[in-house]
Amino acid sequence: MSPQAVHDLYARLAAATPEPRTELEFLNPFTLLVAVVLSAQSTDAGVNKATASLFKVADTPAKMLALGEERLREFVKTIGLYNTKAKNIIALSRILAEEHGGEVPPDREALERLPGVGRKTASVVLNVAFGVPAIPVDTHIFRVANRTGLAPGKTPLEVEQLLEAITPAERKMHAHHWLILHGRYVCKARRPDCAACVIRGVCEYDAKTA
Repeated sequence: MSPQAVHDLYARLAAATPEPRTELEFLNPFTLLVAVVLSAQSTDAGVNKATASLFKVADTPAKMLALGEERLREFVKTIGLYNTKAKNIIALSRILAEEHGGEVPPDREALERLPGVGRKTASVVLNVAFGVPAIPVDTHIFRVANRTGLAPGKTPLEVEQLLEAITPAERKMHAHHWLILHGRYVCKARRPDCAACVIRGVCEYDAKTA
């Protein structure tokens, strides 16, 4: 995709959604971190249903540790892989309490050392909680980047690196939100809604739907 097409693509997404936001509900950086860990291979809507009650009783690492793994599992048992996720949340809460004063560190290396936290999760927390212009790549963004020709790549890391290189600096803060929302609601996996697509004019997808 040409630099002008990239510029136009982001301009159209920005015009449609000037201030995009994560659909995960959270109260502070810690609850955001927990929500993102829970969202792996799960829907944001499903996570929000579980955390609505959870965050009323455990919105800090100390409170999460006091809650304990067994009770935590009861709150999140509707979420896929809940046993492993509950174990990781308790473990990361302990590290935050013991090594970071109960605060989520605004540092990628420190975040990625936490149980259950990979590059994508760290990038989401850095972007949403701390205003870092990171571009985490999930399945939606990977699909949109490849299908449209915006940033084709064989792995999420390849796509991320290309997006970082081609995305205008003034668009990087919101880029991943625009792309994930577009993939979730318009450029869907099975049947993209090309008729409703605001970037149809610059998209390179050959099999556009009517």
